[in-house]
Amino acid sequence: MNQWVSMWGNAVSIAEHRPESYAKNITLRYPIYVPFNGEALRFTFDNYCGTEDIDITKATVAISHTDITEKFSLSCPMSEDEIYDITFFSSPDVTIFPKDYVISDPVYLNLKAGDTICVNLYFKDYTCMRSAVLVTGPLSKGFFAIGDYTHSENLPMELTKSTNWYYFLSNIEILSSQENHTILCYGDSITAQSWPDYLMLRASENVNNHTAVIRRAVSGTRVLRQYDCITYQSYGLKGKNRFLHEAPASGCDTIIIQQGINDIIHPVGTEHNPFRPMSDLPTASELIDGLKWYIEESRNLNYKVYLGTLLPFKGWRTYAPFREDLRNEVNAWIRTTNDIDGCIDFDLALRDAKDPSSFRQGFDSGDHLHPSAKAYKTMADTVPHTLLY
Repeated sequence: MNQWVSMWGNAVSIAEHRPESYAKNITLRYPIYVPFNGEALRFTFDNYCGTEDIDITKATVAISHTDITEKFSLSCPMSEDEIYDITFFSSPDVTIFPKDYVISDPVYLNLKAGDTICVNLYFKDYTCMRSAVLVTGPLSKGFFAIGDYTHSENLPMELTKSTNWYYFLSNIEILSSQENHTILCYGDSITAQSWPDYLMLRASENVNNHTAVIRRAVSGTRVLRQYDCITYQSYGLKGKNRFLHEAPASGCDTIIIQQGINDIIHPVGTEHNPFRPMSDLPTASELIDGLKWYIEESRNLNYKVYLGTLLPFKGWRTYAPFREDLRNEVNAWIRTTNDIDGCIDFDLALRDAKDPSSFRQGFDSGDHLHPSAKAYKTMADTVPHTLLY
């Protein structure tokens, strides 16, 4: 008997506040990698961070014959002969209230490991484009076009633009073999960037792959705090407002949590920034308690729990010895605690042997906080192979 397994996923956060935050007569198209064979799909569309109803006028899914690991043209082609309508309680349209979500009816189609599908959403009327997340990586790409192209093979290049913002689409389940399972990667901008995609590609190298990797990550997020101002609204929700919404996923048995660096580097004092008081800086004990809460809630979901150590940040604009001491104290606990199934020592894999506060040569993206593409691949390679079965 087959089971529903989450094969793709993202967090739902708050899009950056801009005057053009409303859109109408727009098609979103997202190419998605299929990790294993299946016979049906279900889609979750989520307005968790919304302040208004959203109306999805039309949605479709189609097979694409372009390999997602290759460069997509701006037209983002899909097979016109293999387009399937996504329905909601048998209806082609649906309204999603603020803070709510909807799961589509099953869409039955034959899928093979390595396929690429394109998910299309069309919004006829003005829509508040607020529930969204920014994600990058070799498997993470999207497009939007002016007009309805949900049943069109190609997007018109003169009316299309690429995007890494994912609006409303938060999860895709595949009906597949019971031996298949999901790893959930949870965190901040470091996880919203490439390493979960590289981990999925690593898993796919196994000809008998049974692992999907999904991502729940939002840039700027902290374990203990959040910003309640439009300046930093897109930095997302704190852990207790995110985790219980994001962590549950069908078919998931393992979670990798890598978060905490923003709690350390954000506070600068109100004399420098009115929204970043030094009172937001946690003690190591407080930050560890936040991670312990994640662990407890993950155990309630019957997940195996792995924590990733916090990466070097020497050279970042708020770097200071007291922040480095805090990072090292949290990392020491992650490496030694018996509360988890394992530590994934990303810090050890990426730091400079002679200067452990810094990235090793070639592993710094240039801002001294985020890894380079090479370093993100190393992070994926650091995940124990026993998780990819």
